[in-house]
Amino acid sequence: KGLPQELGLPSAPKNPVIYREEQDRPQPILDRDAGKGMVVTVGRVRKANVLDISLTLLVHNTQRGAAGGAVLTAELLHAKKII
Repeated sequence: KGLPQELGLPSAPKNPVIYREEQDRPQPILDRDAGKGMVVTVGRVRKANVLDISLTLLVHNTQRGAAGGAVLTAELLHAKKII
């Protein structure tokens, strides 16, 4: 959790990162809209030979990335009275 959650910003998800224990998750069709698309879903965490761990992340590029990120940034700037 971070500043957007502490400030209770409208588009900030309560938990920005969700961990899924199932072996077949995350999956785009099932997890892309978690937290209205603003959540990063983590799963399939396992020990790797080359690196220490291997994992799968899923995030909605439009909602968390471009559009959602811009809205969240604007809310944060407004809450901090920068704009």
